[in-house]
Amino acid sequence: MFRNVTLAVAIGAAFFAPVPAIGADDAEVQKIREEIKDLKDGYETRIHQLEQRLEQTEQRPAAAAPAPSAPASANAFNPAISLILGGQFSNLQRDPNTYQIGGFIPGGDGIGPGSRSFNLGESELTVSASIDPYLSGYFVMSVNSENNVSVEEGYVQNTGTVPGVTVKLGRMLSGFGYLNEIHAHAWDFVDAPLVHQAFFGGQLKEDGIQARWLAPTPVLVELGVETGRGSAFPGSDRDKNGVNSAMIFAHVGDDVGISNSYRVGASYRATKAEDRTYDDVDSLGAPVTNAFTGDSKMWGLNFVWKWSPNGNTVDRNFKFQAEYLRRTEDGSLAFNTTGPSQSGSYSSSQSGWYMQGVYQFMPRWRVGLRYEELSSGNPDIGLVNSGALTAADFPRLADNDPKRSTVMIDFSPSEFSRFRLQFARDEARFNEADNQIFLQYIMSLGAHGAHKF
Repeated sequence: MFRNVTLAVAIGAAFFAPVPAIGADDAEVQKIREEIKDLKDGYETRIHQLEQRLEQTEQRPAAAAPAPSAPASANAFNPAISLILGGQFSNLQRDPNTYQIGGFIPGGDGIGPGSRSFNLGESELTVSASIDPYLSGYFVMSVNSENNVSVEEGYVQNTGTVPGVTVKLGRMLSGFGYLNEIHAHAWDFVDAPLVHQAFFGGQLKEDGIQARWLAPTPVLVELGVETGRGSAFPGSDRDKNGVNSAMIFAHVGDDVGISNSYRVGASYRATKAEDRTYDDVDSLGAPVTNAFTGDSKMWGLNFVWKWSPNGNTVDRNFKFQAEYLRRTEDGSLAFNTTGPSQSGSYSSSQSGWYMQGVYQFMPRWRVGLRYEELSSGNPDIGLVNSGALTAADFPRLADNDPKRSTVMIDFSPSEFSRFRLQFARDEARFNEADNQIFLQYIMSLGAHGAHKF
């Protein structure tokens, strides 16, 4: 039937084609007839070829279905690769080498404003891909301004094997709170809040396993657990089998109309430290190394509210976020571990919070304001209570209420680039303020996934 229809179309096309008027010479008529014949022969040949291909295809055995673990295409073997280039210029009133958050035992590498003048800042290389229908992989390597290379994240994650359940296995940014899970290049300010620096040493990473369950409810309800090695500050490497940290968290959120959305979260984490050392000076000004051993427990609340007119974030939008953290530590504190060491009981209860708002007042332009405070409390030091030492032998642990105010403005030529100017008045040191000015750039090269809410 296909052949007959095709022939009819060909003859009809030839019939309605313009022809010379009656009386034209016989040579022209013969030429038209030959063109019609050539057209018919061409269609006959093409139809014959298609019929042969159809017959061969029908006789060919069906191809075996691919195994479940086989990728859908060769492109599945090509991971998404992205590079974040970050850098900044810093103008700091006080010597950054003397920076400290007074009243808090220091730890981690993410404390302070960094070095003066030009710095590369933190840059990240990210590789991610689906491994098979059940698992995906994610790897982030970072380089800081001191040329130190580290694996920031490296984990495998299930991809919907159990509806509503997500499991990560490997090294990950801990799910404690809100900001900690967000990579530095996606922060709204140059640096982390003081409370994250004091309690996490910058950003809290966990080598372990994390499981989340998203409830099938009209509003967002997410529950999660996390456990692992617990070697990062405020914990320490204890050289033991099993796990050294445990955490639970929960999130609730929803849309309010078409222009607003929110999320509220709570987290609780417990870990242990063994000989977690820090440097200090004694009452005579001589350097000493002290060490804490014991339990470190922390809980926190976080809140995020986002607004954009009719859900359109392109022209204008506003985001408010706040977090409150409280940490209690109980154990023993050793004084001068490298000399004639003494040890006694130690306990503390410390807290901190920040709140910030960022407003995009026109496309590409944003302004932001952040305010934060910490409370060191009065730690209970057994060696001081017994009279063996004085409070002057633990100057870093003196009562202090660090605070900081920060304002920024940034411009994003596109979704792949951002330039930021930031000013902060940092009062984390004892009785000393530091005026800090930063010029920052952030560039994204290659494929990069969407950021968290």
